[in-house]
Amino acid sequence: MKAQCGTVWGVNEPAAGIPIPPSPRPGDTVAVVAPSGPPDSGRLARGVRVLEGLGLKVVIGAHVLDRDRYLAGSDADRARDLQDAWCDPAVSAVFCARGGYGATRTLGLLDWEAMRAAAPKTLVGSSDVTALHSAFAAELGVASWFGPMPACSTISDPEGPEPRTFESLTAALAGMPPPVTGDRVIVPGEATAPVTGGNLSLLAALCGTPYALSARGRIVLLEDVDEAPYRIDRMLTQLLQAGALDGAAGFVLGSWVDCGDPYPVLEELLAPLGVPVIAGLPVGHGTPQFSVLLGALGAIDAKSCSLTYSTGGVDKAL
Repeated sequence: MKAQCGTVWGVNEPAAGIPIPPSPRPGDTVAVVAPSGPPDSGRLARGVRVLEGLGLKVVIGAHVLDRDRYLAGSDADRARDLQDAWCDPAVSAVFCARGGYGATRTLGLLDWEAMRAAAPKTLVGSSDVTALHSAFAAELGVASWFGPMPACSTISDPEGPEPRTFESLTAALAGMPPPVTGDRVIVPGEATAPVTGGNLSLLAALCGTPYALSARGRIVLLEDVDEAPYRIDRMLTQLLQAGALDGAAGFVLGSWVDCGDPYPVLEELLAPLGVPVIAGLPVGHGTPQFSVLLGALGAIDAKSCSLTYSTGGVDKAL
């Protein structure tokens, strides 16, 4: 049931977002790595051609096509590829090939001191890459893009990338992120705060780790795929009971592909928090798949059911 707009919620003086790395520019080198599951080689090749079509030079991590069960090679090799790409001064952005599972297994193998010493750069990925977004924000203090990945269908389809997904990604890389508009208002209002969150399953899995979600003073993005409503209930309840959602400034809910009807659970558990909640944003596992800048200062406007950015600090590029 859609709510009507009304009260303005949120923090009185929203905290500033964390630094936004420079955007890649035509002629820059970007790296594609696989910190999670093994990508399909054909999809990966098509996704690389899409990035090259933007004028970028693309280098591939040494172990991207390795396979170890459901992982893209060993934990050590996946971590090494990611760290090498981040620490390479010639690389201006790091794209994760796909999601799946495995990013959390690399977190304890990364040399965070070495990565902090490297120049900040853009990280792009979604789904399982939520673990990296959370860790990079905590350890490196940089904003990063929750968006489509080169070996996923919205970018690597044989007929070409899905147009709206591609438009959002290119605008994001250009430092001009467009508004992301949903279709449902669960709790009306407005909020301006840094954006955090990502895939619900990963956020629940990070509870009790150094990279656990802290929603205080932040707008929280949530989305998932292939999760029945009772499992969404379980994961949200875990986050609530762990205090991870305490003090949230608002919520933006993305796609819930093959999750049945999650909205009764989402409304039951989130509406009592008394902050703006908008839903139906094309972010996550659906099509189209818009890009969201985690760590940047965002704004919820329930009147337009949209998430926009009020950073002014995103560099223009492509």
